Amino acid sequence: MTKYSKTAQKEVKKEMHEYKEGKAHSGKGGAKVKSKKQAIAIGLSKAKQKGAKSSR
Repeated sequence: MTKYSKTAQKEVKKEMHEYKEGKAHSGKGGAKVKSKKQAIAIGLSKAKQKGAKSSR
């Protein structure tokens, strides 16, 4: 069973891609993302803003 909705999974995938390229930032023009966990959290947060369901 998947933990997150398809929309949330896509958003996390995009964020992880940016993280791996070194382009992910937290917030608007914020600091560079330094960990995978941080990138996942940002992806889930963006998904929630779009109305996607997640585990919490």
